[in-house]
Amino acid sequence: MDAQGRGRADEIDPADQWVMNPHTGNYELRLDQSAPQSTASPSRVSGARRSRRSAESSEAATPAAGTATRRRPANPAPEVPAQRSRRAGGAQGRVPQQQAGRRKRRQAASGKKKVLLWTGGTLALLMVATASAGYLYYEHLNSNITSVPDDNAGTGGFSKDRAINILLIGTDKRTGEGNGSYGDKNSPGHADTTLLLHVSKDRTNATALSIPRDLITDIPDCPTTQEDGSSKVIPGTQGTRFNESLGQSGRTPSCTMRTVTELTGIKMDHFMVADFNAVKTLSSAVGGVPICLDKDIKDDKSKLDLPAGDHTLEGEQALAFVRTRHAVGFGGDLDRIKIQQQFLSSLMRKLKSNDTLTSPTKLVKLAEAGTKALTVDSQIDDIGKLRDLGLELGKFDMKNLTFATVPVLDNPAETVKATVVLDTSKSDALFSMVRNDVSLTEVEEKKKAAKDKQADLLKGPRAEASDVRVDVFNGGGPTGSAQKTLDWLQNTEGVLKSTNKGNAPADVTRTTLEYAPNQADQARKLADLMGLPAAALKPGTEDAQGLEAMTLTLGPDFRGAGVPITGPAKAPKDAVQADKRMCAK
Repeated sequence: MDAQGRGRADEIDPADQWVMNPHTGNYELRLDQSAPQSTASPSRVSGARRSRRSAESSEAATPAAGTATRRRPANPAPEVPAQRSRRAGGAQGRVPQQQAGRRKRRQAASGKKKVLLWTGGTLALLMVATASAGYLYYEHLNSNITSVPDDNAGTGGFSKDRAINILLIGTDKRTGEGNGSYGDKNSPGHADTTLLLHVSKDRTNATALSIPRDLITDIPDCPTTQEDGSSKVIPGTQGTRFNESLGQSGRTPSCTMRTVTELTGIKMDHFMVADFNAVKTLSSAVGGVPICLDKDIKDDKSKLDLPAGDHTLEGEQALAFVRTRHAVGFGGDLDRIKIQQQFLSSLMRKLKSNDTLTSPTKLVKLAEAGTKALTVDSQIDDIGKLRDLGLELGKFDMKNLTFATVPVLDNPAETVKATVVLDTSKSDALFSMVRNDVSLTEVEEKKKAAKDKQADLLKGPRAEASDVRVDVFNGGGPTGSAQKTLDWLQNTEGVLKSTNKGNAPADVTRTTLEYAPNQADQARKLADLMGLPAAALKPGTEDAQGLEAMTLTLGPDFRGAGVPITGPAKAPKDAVQADKRMCAK
């Protein structure tokens, strides 16, 4: 229903009160709906009325395209004469002082009404325009997103009530303007740079594990959705480079996801894939990424040429920085990983800075760059889902984000060292920490204080392994855990006075080690060997002094012989906090 059809002036839609003045070309506010415009007076009042009548006549004759015709009254009200000038001569022009006062009050009230109506009309128009623009921009961002199926390789999607694991993959695909000149321009896009980002359940901390591209591993069989919608199982490959889990033989990111799960025992929630253009556009969107160099770097292959010192990189320079390896460290991929970790930590700090979060221009650029540059799994192929995920990922403090690299050794099978293999003595412990949501940093002071009190149990002398006497029970661990642990203790660690007692009388919720007070030194030694936390130790009373052997009961948290239950107390030696200044060497 239009404004005139409502029948009451105070029910008029403010947006209906604006008409064009043909003499000025401006829109003017029409307050009196009952009166047509005047046509005779050259005064501002009569001129405005004339323009309004002209506009109404035009609207009635020719409605705007795409809009409903506005209905007008069949018999317009008679024209209201223009207001008499108070300067007119004679008695008729004189107004008693009391009457003039009333008129001023009426004019003031009318002025306030004009202001309110103008404000209301403007706000109404702005709200409609903003809502429309917001929806259109939402749809625009959605159209930017590229997604591929996860082929059931992940969990099916992140959840707010548990830890989140995201696989970040940087490919060496040379698509995009100016990227064909970088090395192998025909690359199908291998997993050149891969990080496993783990965000804790309580969102207080995060760990980013870099997986070397030249790591020799097993790629499993990968069910893969084809372009026509059909599914094909791409056969796995044993003992090959990790980076071939993507691109090679038509493998998609879902296959890289399966490979990481096979390698670490950690199931991914989502993956995100970035190409060379992502580095360029994201670094430019935030206004450049600060980095520092301990020495001059000149790398002809990556096209990086920078003197030592501080720099802010974006676009081509940023890409050259994350690609360089021949001019840093020993010139290998492990040194390039350090460069990339430095760049990513700095980029994340910039993303979370007030300089970025309070800049509408940067936020729009980031939204454009992020949705265009990233390929995501089909579970997060909507801007709303990406926003929800981003809100969860953004909750942890940057000082509690730790970068580390999966522990590796030079491949012993090679004369010329080109690939690496897992250093299981360290990697198993690290993977266990992530699986069990153990932070690489101390982030919760209350928990730390409680752990310190319990950790007193681990303070004191240790017995020799040959003096440790223990009975091993399976109280809910994987089948065969007791025997495997016994074999490992005796054959690897020299704990010869150990016995497999089979299944425990009852299952336990977690692994425990019960011992008498006079066996505390043996308990500490076994805890060191097994990677048991202080919480697993259960000292007995004086009545237990006569026990011949300690009792080790393996619970559902047991992951394997020699694999720490909750991982080591300290982060790996190469772990670096994201809020610390790192400089390329």
